[in-house]
Amino acid sequence: MDFTRCITLENDRVRLRPLELTDFEDLKAVIFDPEIWRFTVDPNPGDAVGLAAYLTKAIRERKKGLRYPFAIVDKQSGRVVGSTSYGNIALADHRLEIGWTWLGAEYQRTGLNRAAKHLLLKYAFGELGCERVELKTDALNWKSREAMRRMGATEEGILRSHMVTQGGRRRDSVYFSILKPEWDTLRMTVFQEFDARG
Repeated sequence: MDFTRCITLENDRVRLRPLELTDFEDLKAVIFDPEIWRFTVDPNPGDAVGLAAYLTKAIRERKKGLRYPFAIVDKQSGRVVGSTSYGNIALADHRLEIGWTWLGAEYQRTGLNRAAKHLLLKYAFGELGCERVELKTDALNWKSREAMRRMGATEEGILRSHMVTQGGRRRDSVYFSILKPEWDTLRMTVFQEFDARG
């Protein structure tokens, strides 16, 4: 995967493009809600200095080839309302992870996340040649687990005491996956509204 390339993905609902420092102003309006960061490994940015550090870290990780962070642009408002990433990329094994995802509270449960996942899955399986896409979440994050199930991902198991959260708690991580043959079905069912329109 070429981390220097500007990857832009788009459907009727959402545009994904590389996260940039210039997204600071839009993100300032949505990123500081503590509920967004409740189950994350990364801490709540908290203030303008934390937001600048968050953006700098994401861009630095892209330059190092560790992950590819996207800005989630709500096409109805034209604003950046969250972020998501490709990470743990192992293209020799034809797999990667979709994660580091968050949305401003007012954009949750609006279909925006599912529209973004459609684009990421379509590009991973179609353009990057993936056979497997992984997702994971805190075992206590039932909202996220249910969202992954609703989009057709298979829960594979729990890695106990897997990661340290920002509060110092060791979390159990639940892994989900979607395989290429499953995507061929899901794009015509769960994601049909997006796939039909492109």
